Amino acid sequence: MIEPILLFGVPVDFLLFALTLLGVAIFHHKTLQVALTGLAAIVIYKLIFTGFKYGAGINGLGHHMVHEWVTLANLFLLLMGFALLSRHFEDSRVPDEMPALLPDDWKGGVVLLVLVFVLSSFLDNIAAALIGGTVARHVFRSKVHIGYLAAIVAASNAGGSGSVVGDTTTTMMWIAGVSPLAVVEAYIAAVVAMLIFAVPASIQQQRFSPIQKNPPSGLKIDRTRVFIVAAILVAALAANIIANLRFPALLDSVPVLGIAVWAVILLTAGWRAPDWKVMPETFKGTIFLLALVTAASLMPVERLPVASWPTALGLGFISAVFDNIPLTALALKQGGYDWGYLAYAVGFGGSMIWFGSSAGVALSNMYPEAKSVGRWVSQGWPVAVAYVVGFFVMLAVLGWHPDPRV
Repeated sequence: MIEPILLFGVPVDFLLFALTLLGVAIFHHKTLQVALTGLAAIVIYKLIFTGFKYGAGINGLGHHMVHEWVTLANLFLLLMGFALLSRHFEDSRVPDEMPALLPDDWKGGVVLLVLVFVLSSFLDNIAAALIGGTVARHVFRSKVHIGYLAAIVAASNAGGSGSVVGDTTTTMMWIAGVSPLAVVEAYIAAVVAMLIFAVPASIQQQRFSPIQKNPPSGLKIDRTRVFIVAAILVAALAANIIANLRFPALLDSVPVLGIAVWAVILLTAGWRAPDWKVMPETFKGTIFLLALVTAASLMPVERLPVASWPTALGLGFISAVFDNIPLTALALKQGGYDWGYLAYAVGFGGSMIWFGSSAGVALSNMYPEAKSVGRWVSQGWPVAVAYVVGFFVMLAVLGWHPDPRV
C-alpha cells in the first residue's frame, strides 16, 4: 500500500470518512444513502491513489474483503436474526407482563437497565439491547425517550465489556491469549458508569412517559415463542464458547454465530412463524452499519499511539465512530495495554453515538427516531459523562498495569 496522501497533515482517507459521518449526522433521514456514497468515495479514492492494505487495484480490494467478510457476514446475520428474535419475544406477551415485575416509578427504568446489563454479560449485546428495547416499548406505552434508548445501548455494551463471551472485542482478546480475569476488571468501570447514567436516564424517561403500573388483564404467555427465544440465545452462546475453546481457527473462516442463530430460526419456523415483515427495514439498517464498518476497515490505522491509559481513554471516543473490532485487533497486535481498560473503552465507548455499536444500530432499527446524532448526544449526555467517570474511577482503584505479552 502506498503511503496515505495528506491534506493539512491528515490522510485524505480520514477526511472522506469524517465527511461521511458528518453527512450521517446532518442527513439522519438519509443515513443509508450517505453511508453507501461515502463508502463508494473511499473505495474509488483508494483504487485510484493509494491502494489497499493487501495490494493495489481491484485485487487489493478483493484481498481486503476476503479478510473482512466473516466479520461482515456475522454482523449481517446477527442483526437480521435478532430482529426476528425481538419480535418473537414481543409476541410471546412476556413484555406485557413486565409492569408486574418492575417498580412503578423511575426505579423501574433503572431495574430494566440492570436486567439488560446482566443479560449482556453472557449474551450478545445486540440481543440484550433488543430485548430491553422491546420491554421498554411495552412498559412505557411505546413512548421511549431517546436518552433512555441511549441508556439501553450503554447498559448492553457495559454488561458485555467485562465478559469474554459478552462482546466480540473481549472474545477477540480471549482468543489472543488475554486472561478472562484481566478482562473482568472492566466491570469496575462499567458498574460505576451504569450507576451514573441509569438514574438520570430513567428519571428522563419517567417524566417523558411514566412506566405502566399494572399489566393488561387476561394475559396468556405464548410458551412456544419463549422457548424459541431461549433456543436462539442458547445456540448463539454455545456456538461462541465451543468455537473459541475447541475450533478457534473456524471463527476466522466461517460466520459461526450468525449461522447458529439462523439455524434455530429456520428450524423452529414451523412451530411459530417469524415476523418476516420486519426484514425490509432491518435490512436497510443492517446495510448502513456494514457500510460504515467496511469504510472504517479501509482507514490507514496501522499505527496507534504508544499504549498508555490516555490512549485507551481516547480509543473509547474513537470507537463511537470507528468499528471497535479493527481497533481491538490493532491494539492486540501492538501490545502493551492493560486489557481491562481496553475492554471497557472499546466496548462501552461506542454507546456515545447511535451508530457507534451494532447494538445501537439494531435498537435504532426498532426506534427510527433515534437515528439523529444531535438528539442522541444531547439527550443521552449521561452516557458520555459515565464513560469518563467510570474510566478514571478504575484508574484510581487499580492503577495502570500494562501486559506486554500479547
